[in-house]
Amino acid sequence: MSRAAEYLRGDATAMAQAVHSREISAGALVEASLAHITATNGRVNAFTEVTALRARQRAALLDRQLAGDVPGVTAQPLLGVPFAVKNLFDIEGLSTLAGSAIEREHVPATADALLVQRLEAAGAVLVGALNMDEYAYGFTTENSHAGPARNPHDLTRIAGGSSGGSGAAVAAGQVPLALGSDTNGSIRVPASLCGVFGLKPTFGRLPRSGSYPFISSLDHLGPFARSVRDLALAYDLMQGPETARGRDPGCVQRAAEPVLPSLMQGVDGLRVGVLGGYFQDHAQQQAWAAVQRVAQALGAARKTVELPMVEAGRAAAFLITNAEGGALHLNDLRRRAGDFEPLSRDRFLAGALLPAAWIDRAQRVRRLYAKAVAGLFEHFDVLLAAATPCAATPLGAEWLELNGKRLPLRPSMGLLTQPLSCIGLPVCAVPVWPDQGLPIGVQVIAAPWREDHALRVAAVLEAAGIARAPLASLTIGEP
Repeated sequence: MSRAAEYLRGDATAMAQAVHSREISAGALVEASLAHITATNGRVNAFTEVTALRARQRAALLDRQLAGDVPGVTAQPLLGVPFAVKNLFDIEGLSTLAGSAIEREHVPATADALLVQRLEAAGAVLVGALNMDEYAYGFTTENSHAGPARNPHDLTRIAGGSSGGSGAAVAAGQVPLALGSDTNGSIRVPASLCGVFGLKPTFGRLPRSGSYPFISSLDHLGPFARSVRDLALAYDLMQGPETARGRDPGCVQRAAEPVLPSLMQGVDGLRVGVLGGYFQDHAQQQAWAAVQRVAQALGAARKTVELPMVEAGRAAAFLITNAEGGALHLNDLRRRAGDFEPLSRDRFLAGALLPAAWIDRAQRVRRLYAKAVAGLFEHFDVLLAAATPCAATPLGAEWLELNGKRLPLRPSMGLLTQPLSCIGLPVCAVPVWPDQGLPIGVQVIAAPWREDHALRVAAVLEAAGIARAPLASLTIGEP
């Protein structure tokens, strides 16, 4: 194994340090990533496009600039680090697919998405676009156009969705960092099932300019990583308000608030609670055990609370998702319904037919729910809940057995994430592994704009070995 390939197995921070110290070149690191993608993507199916020429040219430029001691390059914290993005992010020269067949016909993007620009400004190198559920409407990434993204820890199982390619690429070691989107759980679900760290920031924190929308009043963008430090670093580098006002009207004009300086402060003084009730009732035993393990490590095992109005909040999120999604795609639904995946098509059609009074009521419930949940943060700084009801399920599975109930699997993977989505809270998903079997993530939920609290907890759990993101062997369950 080459030195660059060895570094690729580690974290982004160590990779960048090795390039800065000239132990390896950016070019060698990118070649290692491209080679690993070539060797493994036929099995994992995380990438839908590999931007090899662009990546090689970018890495070569960085190496030339580093050799000339160009000041801007020598200060870049992700120098030479490969990363990839869900294929709803604009990549200059490529059509932005959003997991669909219809968008393949559209003209290529003329510029990169803003978050791609910000990571590349920090020295990172884009190596491709990643698989996802069509138009981000799903929790399994069993995409009929591109094929399913497979879980690298067991290739017979789902990677989760809708950012399944992002979670799978990081777990497989193809890249140390990836970007995804989270509307109702689409970062947290694949992070949970693929055993990596994922961050859904506060709604409005990271600009969405240059990304294909799903539900504009619910969409968040955020990173995946195999270490909490890398997650925090990527988040910090992407922070900052939208400079071109109006491109993302949901982005708050709020100054960056870096989390890295406080990342290792520990959890002393943080009040931690465990969400019970609905969140326990909708979790299999292994998922609840993961929450209890985390709670015990944080000294919060007996601090169980219930989230007020949680079922009403999930219902509101469900209706808003259906209605906004149906409205966005109404013209294509009228003209070419047969080009949609059947499941997403039917849900969009149902959303387009919802009475306006229902949506008005859902928005009012959403406001009341947000106010009720805000009251909990007067007593707690961080709340804990499982990220998924169970570990990764077999590809093609239709049903989920959950505490004596038989539920449709695809929507049920979001049972524990969707109630937190419509009120915009920041959540870090941390991977917890049982003694045997596959991981389940735990959501570390904080008050708005307090990503630092969630990430401090994640860092403590990682240091204690409770949360970890090992590389997949890519042999378990191999077809």
